Amino acid sequence: MTELRGPGAEHVGVVDFGGQGQPIVLLHGLMGRARTWWPVAQWLLPYGHVVGLDARGHGRAARTGPWTTEQFVEDVAALLRTFDEPAVLIGHSMGGLHAWATAATHPELVRAVVVEDMAPDQRGRTVETWRGYFESWPVPFQSLAHVREFFGSTGNYFAECVEEREDGYHLIADLEDLYEIAAEWGRREYWSFVDGVRCPLLVVEAGDTAMPPGQQAELAARVPKGRHVVVEGAGHVVHDDAPEAYRGAVEAFLSEVLGR
Repeated sequence: MTELRGPGAEHVGVVDFGGQGQPIVLLHGLMGRARTWWPVAQWLLPYGHVVGLDARGHGRAARTGPWTTEQFVEDVAALLRTFDEPAVLIGHSMGGLHAWATAATHPELVRAVVVEDMAPDQRGRTVETWRGYFESWPVPFQSLAHVREFFGSTGNYFAECVEEREDGYHLIADLEDLYEIAAEWGRREYWSFVDGVRCPLLVVEAGDTAMPPGQQAELAARVPKGRHVVVEGAGHVVHDDAPEAYRGAVEAFLSEVLGR
């Protein structure tokens, strides 16, 4: 893999996973980074040119705000403008929000969207939920094996989200930045973006989702070419927790959208 920086995307780290043709852009969730998508990128290669983005404040991207959805969307759009054709956006959680918001505000840049376990209206939720979760971690982790053991089925995912320092392994992203990003979700809703999406959209909901009930089905229903799939028994990181079911849903969608 080589790392790229598209014109105008100076705030966003970019990882090129390879492939040719149709641009496919992978957008990670809060606290993640582009490289968490490596297993998914491998089976996506036959479908096109697969690229992952580090959202600002994550991975190798710049640690500068503003931490607004609109700014994240503009970062995505800046990269999409470097391609010769509209891209397929595949986003997990926060990345799913950024994907459908980009499709709504820059429809000429987006061919289709996959959203993984994200709801448009989480008003009333506070960052204290996130704070308690993150601060319960036994940081610093003593080794990558410790990271994998602590997080269980999503251990490989979280191993990509930490970096080694003198005293052990720490989260790459700054917690205060993450709290500010998540705080916006508790203050506003994003249905107006949903209502602006006109391209095909697939929503993959975790059977054990922590998102408000019913919203992901409504998200798909409000998009003219939307569809909704629930992966029973899967946790929030569906593509890591139930990789075969996730792959089956996404490949079926891409095969139809891309005429494969």
